[in-house]
Amino acid sequence: MKVFQSRSFARKVKKLTAAEKSKIDDEIRKIIAEPQIGVEKKGDLRGIHIHKFKVKTSLYLLAYRFTEDSLELIMLGPHENYYRDLKKQLK
Repeated sequence: MKVFQSRSFARKVKKLTAAEKSKIDDEIRKIIAEPQIGVEKKGDLRGIHIHKFKVKTSLYLLAYRFTEDSLELIMLGPHENYYRDLKKQLK
């Protein structure tokens, strides 16, 4: 499975510490193994899946979409204003 990442996803990951990056890599491997692990959104965000996980004490959300042979990592961030920012990014 090919994995693509958006520009904003790459920028967010670049700012994280090594421990946080390794946790995110583990979560991405879980998504690759089982793409249905996240919750599919409805309405404006149809087709987007959200996977929630904790890094230390912070709750992070990872937005992605997948097809049979590819996985696109769209956005990563804390819950605060996450869906508003995701909608802005997709338009």
